[in-house]
Amino acid sequence: MAGAAFSTDTRWRRFEITTRVEVLKPVGVTRIWVPAALKIVTPYQKTLARTVQCEGGRVQIFERKQDGLTIVGAEFAEGVKPILSVTNRVATRDWAVNLNAPGKHNTPETYWLRPTKLVPTDGIVKEKAAAITAGARTDVDKARAIYEWVVENTHRNPQTRGCGNGNIRHMLEANDLGGKCADINALYVGLARAVGLPARDVYGIRVAKSEMGYKSLGIASANITKAQHCRAEVYLGEFGWVPVDPADVRKVMLEEPPGNRGSDDEMVQAARRRLFGSWEMNWVAYNFANDVMLPGSSGEPIGFLMYPQAETSEGRVDSLNPDSFRYEISAKEITLGV
Repeated sequence: MAGAAFSTDTRWRRFEITTRVEVLKPVGVTRIWVPAALKIVTPYQKTLARTVQCEGGRVQIFERKQDGLTIVGAEFAEGVKPILSVTNRVATRDWAVNLNAPGKHNTPETYWLRPTKLVPTDGIVKEKAAAITAGARTDVDKARAIYEWVVENTHRNPQTRGCGNGNIRHMLEANDLGGKCADINALYVGLARAVGLPARDVYGIRVAKSEMGYKSLGIASANITKAQHCRAEVYLGEFGWVPVDPADVRKVMLEEPPGNRGSDDEMVQAARRRLFGSWEMNWVAYNFANDVMLPGSSGEPIGFLMYPQAETSEGRVDSLNPDSFRYEISAKEITLGV
């Protein structure tokens, strides 16, 4: 039931996620890059194993440990059919932080306060963050004020390609706060950083149906090719990293049957309460990375790596264009215990 209290079940569930990528129109040397599951052990996820299949290609694994980025890259010579398959086995469990039980936690790196190309912390972002948090006394108050503002003022735009691009300065300057998860949750992260709260996007993919009663927050089949989803975390001194997801509140409002639910709807209110401080882990994290240079690429860095990417001698392939780039991602639960 959607209005029930968040589960405190600490059981680990195991999932197997396979990504198969094929470039349909290779020209010259072709490269493919696939995000791997997060290797950093967190309260909500453990990566157990990874296997790679790449007939005729040369595989390399690239890591950027600071933000948990692991890329499986493959290079194919001209004339070789470019197909890469990556399988991750991952354990997850629901995660909830009790904001009524403060404790002692290590101070995170200033890395999680830095500006990025698409998530600046100065100018209009800093001004808006200061206005939102005016009068907030504690870090929890600031984090919640930003969360409530983002939920109240953004909207999910079904016309946005993929998960959006996360260009928050443009969103604020254009006063266009529509988008999808990579836009809405990036806005939360940027506003939080602008007032001194370490925060980060967490890029990943949904792998199972929701057990909380939300059809819109889970998958309907084993094919999860279009189930990418970006979440966010904010660091609060007495609680450590705290999960948040204002974008999914807006998704519930727009998509939860029968659709277009108002802010006073019971399911929307339950999601709004739950998604400040907890995540249902029917989702797997890839990384926390921004401004990602694809190893060996001749193109520009990308804002984040959540979708498979590819490049031929003619340049970067549009990862959302099925005419030149085909990929399929599947997920299955392989056991209910670790």
